[in-house]
Amino acid sequence: MSASRSGARYTLLFSAIVCVVCAVLVSSAAVVLRDRQDSNSELDRRRNVLRAAGVLGEDETVSAEEVERRFASFTAVAVDLRTGEEDPSFDVSGYDARRAVASPDLSRAVEPNPAQVTRVAHHAVVYKQLDADGRLSLLVLPIEGKGLWSTMYGFLALGADLNTVRGLTFYQHGETPGLGGEVDSARWKALWPGREVFDDEGDVAIQVIRGSAGPPEQDPHRVDGLSGATLTSRGVSAMLRFWLGPQGFGPYLDQLRKEVRGEQGA
Repeated sequence: MSASRSGARYTLLFSAIVCVVCAVLVSSAAVVLRDRQDSNSELDRRRNVLRAAGVLGEDETVSAEEVERRFASFTAVAVDLRTGEEDPSFDVSGYDARRAVASPDLSRAVEPNPAQVTRVAHHAVVYKQLDADGRLSLLVLPIEGKGLWSTMYGFLALGADLNTVRGLTFYQHGETPGLGGEVDSARWKALWPGREVFDDEGDVAIQVIRGSAGPPEQDPHRVDGLSGATLTSRGVSAMLRFWLGPQGFGPYLDQLRKEVRGEQGA
C-alpha cells in the first residue's frame, strides 16, 4: 500500500472519529442544557404561582430553595377541561399546555371569543392549597389571551369561596411598556385582591373598565383600566371571562363548589 493511500485513510478515519466525538459532545450538551432550561422554566412557573397567591411579594427576591419551600404547600392538579373534573391519572410533571395546544390530539378548537383563544388543551394544571383540615383555601388558575400586541400569559388566584380574587399576575407578554405593559406592574396588580369574579347569579362579572373603579368592598366586580391601553384592558377582561366560563374552567369551578359545600356541610 502506498504511503499516500495510507495517509488518506488515516485522515478519513481521524476525521470520522472527530465527527463522532463532536456529535456526542454536542448531543450531551444539548441534553444538559434542555434539562437546565426545563428546570429554570419550572422554577419560574412556581415563582409566579406564589406571586399570584400572595405568598411571594412582587419585589421579593428569594433563592430557589426558598421558592421550593413555600411552594410545598401547593399541589399541582390536572384538570380535564372536556369534563370539568380532576384527572389524578394524568402526569403533571413536565407537562406544558402551550405545547399541547399545538397538537390536534391533545387539544380542541373552541368557539370564537373576544379573548381570541382558538384552541384549548384537553388538560390544564391548576394549583391547590389546602388548610390544616385538608380543605381548599386557595386555587391558582393559568390564564391567557390576546392583548393589543401579544398573547398575555398569567395566573389568577381565587380564595376558598372560588370567587374572591387573591391575586393576579402576568409573567409573559409583549404589550407596550408604560401603557399595556403595566399589566405586570405592582401598582396595578395591587388593585385586584378582594375583587369578586362572579355576580350573585353565578355569571362572570369581573371587568377592567375605562377610568377608575372604587375599592373592592364598594365596587367588587370592576378594576381600574390601564391608562392609554384600552385594548389591553379589554383583553384582560376577555381572557377572564373566557377562562372562568364554560369553555375554560367554569365546569371545573362548578364541580369544586359542590365539593366545598359538601365539606362545609359535613
